[in-house]
Parts: sequence; C-alpha cells; structure tokens
Amino acid sequence: MKTEQTITIDNWKFRQKGEEQWLSAHVPSFVHTDLRANGKIADPFDGDNEKALQWIDKVDWEYETSFTVDQELLNETSIEFVFNGLDTYADVYLNDQLILQANNMFRVWHVDVKSLLSVGDHTLTVHLKSPIQEDLPKLAALGYHLPASNDDSEMGELGDRKVSIFARKAPYHYGWDWGPRFVTSGIWKPIELKAWSETKVNDFYINQKSITEERAVVDAEVIVQADSTWSGEATIQTEELFWKENVSLVPGENVLKLELVIDNPKLWWCHGYGEQHQYTFEFELKNESGLQAQGKVTTGLRSVKHVRNADQHGTSFYIELNGEPIFIKGANHIPNDSFVTEITKERFQYEIKSAVAANMNMLRVWGGGVYEDDYFYQLCDEQGILVWQDFMFACSMYPGDEAFLENVKQEAADVLKQLRSHPSIVFWCGNNEIDAAWAHYKEEAGWGWKQDYDQPTREKIWHDYQEIFHHILADQVASYAPNEPYWPSSPLVALTDDEHQHATKASGSGDLHYWDVWHGKKPFEAYNDNISRFMSEYGFQSFPELRTIDSFAHEERDLAIESKVMLHHQKNGAGNRLIKTYMDEYLPEPKDFRSFLYMSQVLQAEGIKTAIEAHRRNMPYCMGTLYWQINDCWPVASWSSIDYFGRWKALQYFVKKAFKPIILSVVQTKDQLEFHGIADRLLTNKAKLIIQAYKLTGELLNETSKDCLLNKGQSTVIAVHAIKELIGHYDREAVVIVANLEIDGKQIDQQLHYLVRTKQLQLPKSLVTVTPTAEANVFNVHSTAFAKNIWLDTAALGYFTNNYFDLLPGEVRQIDFIPRSQTSEETISVDVYSMQDMI
Repeated sequence: MKTEQTITIDNWKFRQKGEEQWLSAHVPSFVHTDLRANGKIADPFDGDNEKALQWIDKVDWEYETSFTVDQELLNETSIEFVFNGLDTYADVYLNDQLILQANNMFRVWHVDVKSLLSVGDHTLTVHLKSPIQEDLPKLAALGYHLPASNDDSEMGELGDRKVSIFARKAPYHYGWDWGPRFVTSGIWKPIELKAWSETKVNDFYINQKSITEERAVVDAEVIVQADSTWSGEATIQTEELFWKENVSLVPGENVLKLELVIDNPKLWWCHGYGEQHQYTFEFELKNESGLQAQGKVTTGLRSVKHVRNADQHGTSFYIELNGEPIFIKGANHIPNDSFVTEITKERFQYEIKSAVAANMNMLRVWGGGVYEDDYFYQLCDEQGILVWQDFMFACSMYPGDEAFLENVKQEAADVLKQLRSHPSIVFWCGNNEIDAAWAHYKEEAGWGWKQDYDQPTREKIWHDYQEIFHHILADQVASYAPNEPYWPSSPLVALTDDEHQHATKASGSGDLHYWDVWHGKKPFEAYNDNISRFMSEYGFQSFPELRTIDSFAHEERDLAIESKVMLHHQKNGAGNRLIKTYMDEYLPEPKDFRSFLYMSQVLQAEGIKTAIEAHRRNMPYCMGTLYWQINDCWPVASWSSIDYFGRWKALQYFVKKAFKPIILSVVQTKDQLEFHGIADRLLTNKAKLIIQAYKLTGELLNETSKDCLLNKGQSTVIAVHAIKELIGHYDREAVVIVANLEIDGKQIDQQLHYLVRTKQLQLPKSLVTVTPTAEANVFNVHSTAFAKNIWLDTAALGYFTNNYFDLLPGEVRQIDFIPRSQTSEETISVDVYSMQDMI
C-alpha cells in the first residue's frame, strides 16, 4: 500500500500589508497573538488596552512561508492543500498564483495543487483581508442595518455600523456583555499538504440506525476516492467483530455502505448513568496487490431522542439516552479565550474535569463562539459530558443573499462531518435567542428589533431567517447526522408559525432562557415560580477573586468597583449596579473592596442554587437546567462559575452540591418548611430524613426524624413542618435548620436552611482554623462558633472538595485540595475567611 503523505506547513512569518518588515509567526495563531509575541502590542487583557488595539482589524495582513517538494511527493497522483481554519477573508497564493479565496472561519478548504508543484522550493502566501473593510460595503449595499445587539461597534470605532452579521466568524470577536472586542484575523488551524495515489478514504461514518441493549444495527458509510477502476474486498473490524464485502470502485468518488450488526453491544452512557464505552471501527480495502486504503473512526453506540410528547401541561422537552430520560445538569460554555489558539489541551482537560467534579452531565456549546477543538469533544466522549451543540449564530439577524446562504450550507456540512462521530453530541441547535428576540408573530414580544422596519422589510428579514434555521441547517443535520435531534433556536416553544412559537415566559412547552432575575431585577425567589420544561439559560454575575483582578489592575486606585479599569472589565452596563442592588437585599454590607468581591460570589452562588433546586424539584415536568456560564474568555466580572485562570468561584462549589445525584431541598413559605428529596437514579428508595434546629450559638433546640421513600427521576415531598413546631418562639434570626438525608445509615446530603435572609442573621464572632492532616493537601476545618460561607483561599492552582460552606460550633470538616496538575506534589498553603471577616 502507498500510504498517504501529510506535511504540516510551518515556519511562518507575517507583516502588515504594505510594510517591509517581516516578523516571526507562531501558526496556528491570530494577528493579535503574533503581534504580542513580537512585543509590538501590550497584553490585550491588561487594563483598558483593548481600546488601543482596535486598529488591528482595519488593516490587511500577510502570512508567508516556504516549503520544499521532493520527487517522491510529486510521484503521487493526487496532491492537495487542506486549509483547516482560515480567519476569515483570505486570499491564498502559491508562488504568487491565486489558489483560494476563503470567506468562512469555520470551513475546511481543499485545493488541488498537483499541477502547480515541481521539485524544489515553493512559497505560500496568505493575504488576510480586514473583516471590517471587507464587510462595510455589504452594509452599505444592503440599504438597512440588521440587528446585532452584542456587536460593540462603538468600541470598534464604527459608531452604529454593525458588520458582524456578514462575516462567518466567531460572533463574540465583535464584543459581548462578558467579553472584549478583538476582531481577529489569522491562520487558526493547521495547513497541510496531502499526497496520495490510487485510492483514499475521504470520510468514514458509523450511522447508528438502531441501538438497543440487545442489538446494534449500524451502517458503515465510507467515501472512497479512486484514480481508476478497482475491485477487491472491503473489511471492517472492531474489538472481536469482523465484517467483509466485495466492492468495485469507479474513477472519482465512491460511496460504500456496509450494514453491521453487533449483538449485546456495550452502550455509551453519560456521566452518572453508566460507562462511556467506545468502539474503534477500522476500515480496509484490499485486493491481490495488498492493502490499498484504510480509515478508522471511534464512536460510542447510543440512541438519542429529543422527546416532545403532549401531556396535561403542554409538551414535554427532554433528552432520552438509550431509552432512559436524562435530567440534564450543566452549564453554558463559551470559548476559553478571546484568542482560541491560546487554549491548550490542559485548559480543556481542566474544564471537563471541573464539570465532572461538579456532577454535571452536559455543556451547551453556545452559538456566539466557535465550534470547539476536536479535543474538547474527545474529552466529553471520554468523561460522559453530553453536548448541546449550537451552530454559530447568536443574538443577530443575518443576510439572506444566495452567496451567504450557500456559505452557511457548506459550513454546516463541514462541521457536521467533523463532529458527528462524537457520541457526546446529542443535540443540535440552530441559533441562540434569535427567534425570541425577533418574535415575528407577536407584535409586543421580542427585543424591539422588528419595530425598526416597515412590513415588507420585516417579512424579508424573517424569510431569510427561516431559510437558514428552518430549512438549510435542518436539512443538513438530517443529511449528515440523521440520528441526532435538531432544534432551530433556543429558546423556542414549538414550530407553530404563529404567536405561540416564541418563548417569552415560562411555558408548558419548549425551553426557556429566564433572565427576569438579573436583567428584570426580580428577586431570587422568582426562580421558584418561573420554570419551563427545560431551562437552557439563566444566570447571575459575580466578580473574580483579587488574584485574578491583579492580572489586569495594578494601581491602588484601580482596586475600586467603579474605577476606570474595573469598569472596563465589566462589560454589562448595569452589572455593578445590579450586583450592589441584590447584595443590599440579601447580604450584609462588605467592609472593603476584597470583601465586596467575596460577597458578590456568595450572592451569585445563593441565587443560582435557588434556581437549580427549583428546577430539580419540578422534575419530571422540568428536565434540564443549564446555567449561564461555566467559563470566561478573559479576566472579567461575569456570570461564570470558574474564572479565566481556572479559579473556582463560590458558584462552582454550590453547583457541585446542587447537582449531586440525590439531594435535599428545603422550601419555606411564611409559616412552614417543605423538605423535598430529589433523585436522578436510585439503588434503593428507602431513606431517612433527620431534621434538627440549632441556635447559631450551638445549642440544639429540636430534633425529629422520619423514614421515607424516594422516587427515581422525581422530586418527593418527604416532610412538612410548621416553623414554630421546630423552633418554638426562638428568634428566626438566630436559628439554623439542619436537615440530613440518610440511606442505609450513610449521609447522602445535608442542607443548612436559614429562616431569614443572610443579612438578617445574628452572626456571632468566630475563629476558624485550618489544620493540615498527615495526608498531603488534606485539611481539617474547625470553628469556635457558627461560621458562614467559609472560604479556603490558596494561591495554588486547583480546587477544594468543598468551599464557601457553613460550620456549626465545634464541627470539624475534612477538605481535600485537588491540584490542577496531576503531577504536582506541592504542599499548599491555605488562608481561611468567613463572612464574619468580611463585614
């Protein structure tokens, strides 16, 4: 067999178009990162440097390299360049001859160059055209603007001219309410020169037609490129199984389809439900001359359904995996960096490790970022993290000219072929929030976009929207990933083509983005009453800790919430005011800047805990909760639970507890408490609830217990008590209710419930101590008096098994530190604080 030859093109240099000086480049990269590496610009994230770097996207750039071709390579019958990722408008020249005009960051471009190569040295030049200059004429030609709420054109020195909608590149590059505006250009994925002869496997896909525990029936679909007529044997092997079939090829592209049957297959399950078994299928073409071509694909066998059945409430909305309804627990994911070429494998590993540690089973790859690196999805496959995958459209209306639509169609084909073998991807979604924002069928609904247009223009914009999200993307998913569900927009009630389609409030059908807490200024308690069938977005902001802020704010004057630098790293205009307003409502007043940062994290954590428990209490009516958001793309005040440097905020610790497979949840009305037991899965449904009422000074006021039964996949009210019955006439401000749920004598969950808001609690002075144990990075935490939201603080990278927790007087809690690096043997130093230290 002649093996395929692949040469990765490297040793690049770059310059601003028209300049003489070439600088070294570190492809894959962006212009911004290469300028920074050459010392030509300051750190884009530092201070308010973002403002001074807006010129970069308004000029053209050139990247160039040389490579050598030998006779062995030229002897191959086919030679092509594969451009895996060009951002975004790129003219590519081979020895000064134009070979490609690229216009989509997300597409893969193949260019046949066999006839253009000879033995010796060659030059490859990539001319990256300014995305701003390229798209401004399109805006002028269109004759009207298109909505693009998060395009920060003012920061980009364009006034109200929003051009992000014309470029098929990451929308967040143009700014968002948690991220900066860096409109990048670059070679962001490798460029390869591939050569082969006779036959080549272009694509190999396992189409999972029917998957059960007893039998898996799949089609192995293989696309083979042949130089000439060929006949022989096709074989596929996986584990102990082997299939073969005689095939004939004709010159050009051949589509082979072989049906495979696996009895008693090992199924792929998400985290918390079973093993993540994957099969590697190896394909070979052979004849009397030997092995001619080969390919392989690794995937997990599983069935997935998006279940939308009519019921007494409306229509269900849940993911069914291998026939089992899955309550989805997770978060929205954005790119881990404004410059995605800076994201290392370790950063992906840490994010997925953190998701698993927090008992998540899904991440939503949100539509304003990028289709993630294949390694991200491999990790999700291995760890059982389901993926809700948006196509990259968000919070904007898009053009509908023929060229744009064809570009979208080809983008979808490329992306689906690249990603469809990942068993973790179980849901495809057309866009983020556009249906609800435009709300075509309901005049008073939406974000006010459509009111800017006359009726004919409205109809044209909506027609273009439907063409992309109801037809092109739906058809491409059906063609390339026929076993995965597609949903045109999130949130959405249903495709009814009338006013009942748009998600504007909690509904008995569809998914919901609930933002009345935060944007709508509703109290946290509103989470309890605004629940849909699937909560795909909701959130609350906090600040990162001081170590993270030190990375961009260096002067004493900068360490104030309203300083110029801090405001620059708060991209939501009302953010600081909203945090302060909610903090005044729920928490004691912080004594200084660092305390304010701490309080903001506790505030965020308490709010989202309220939401998650409300969603889980309402299962199976509600079958999913994805908060906004797990991560950051730069150091910033945001809705994240893990900051840019990987530091877990209080929210990530609260989420870990709230997402446990079995939890208690306490609901308070004016005069009574309801105790709910919530279980995803059960080995036994027999449990015991123990309820204790303590004074904050440590004395036990009351204790009661009850044997109970839990229900799988449901929330069960296991006890109801009048508050007076538990605490008598004692002050609510000085009491904590401690509820423990036990199964077979083992504590499964504990909830500390307070009868008043935290700011009303009579917090005693306490001394909290942290004592190292004999085991490395394992600590005992003890308090002399009741301590609220104990924060274990360390400079080391990693996370604790618990943090921001409460301690009763005399209680000892053992806490482990999990280092970010598995090879780290560093013994860490820990500082400890509680809320009492912050007021």
